[in-house]
Amino acid sequence: MAGKTSVVTPERFATGLSYEKYIAQINVNKDRFQQSYEGFQVSSDDADFFKKAVADAKGPTKMMVIGEDWCPDVYRGMPMMARLAEAAGMEMRVFPRDENSDIMDEFLKDGEYKSIPVAVFYTSDHEYIGHWIERPVMAHSDRAKIDEDIKKEMPEASEEDVRAKTRERTLAHFTAWQQESVREMRDMIAKHLGTA
Repeated sequence: MAGKTSVVTPERFATGLSYEKYIAQINVNKDRFQQSYEGFQVSSDDADFFKKAVADAKGPTKMMVIGEDWCPDVYRGMPMMARLAEAAGMEMRVFPRDENSDIMDEFLKDGEYKSIPVAVFYTSDHEYIGHWIERPVMAHSDRAKIDEDIKKEMPEASEEDVRAKTRERTLAHFTAWQQESVREMRDMIAKHLGTA
C-alpha cells in the first residue's frame, strides 16, 4: 500500500456503513453476528493498548472492514472488530466486498484471493497503517487438524455432513481465534508505532 494511490479516500471511507447500519441491512446470519458480538469481550489489557495507540499521533483512529454476511470468518471476525473499535474509540466503517470490488482489489490475500474479513487501519489524517486479512495464523493449522480428524472419523460421509461437522468443530474455536486476531492486530499496530 505504501506509495500507491488508494481508492479509499477520506471521502470514500466516510461513505462506509457503521457496524449497526451494516447489521441492519444484511440478509443472512444476523443471529450469528449477534452471538459473536455478545460472546466477545476485549480484555482490559487490549483495550488499554488500543486506547493509547489511538491517542498517539501516528495511531489508528479509523478502521475499514470489508466483508459479506454469508461468510463464517466474517460473522466471527467482524463483531470482534466492532468490539475492538468501540473499546479503542476508533471509527469503523464497513464495505460489502461484492459491491466494492475496487477496494477489495487493494487488499487481496497473497495478491490474488478475495479473502474476508479485512480490517484496514488508518491514522486521523487517513494515512494507511496496515491491514489484517481473514483469520489468524493459528486458525489455519486448527482448520487443517479439524479437516484431517473428520476425514478419518467420517471417510464415507457426504460432503454436506462433512461441512456440518466442520462448522460444529470450528465454532468451538471461535473465541480463541477472535482473541488471536486481536493479538495479531495489536502486534501490527505496535510494530507501526515502534513499541513492539
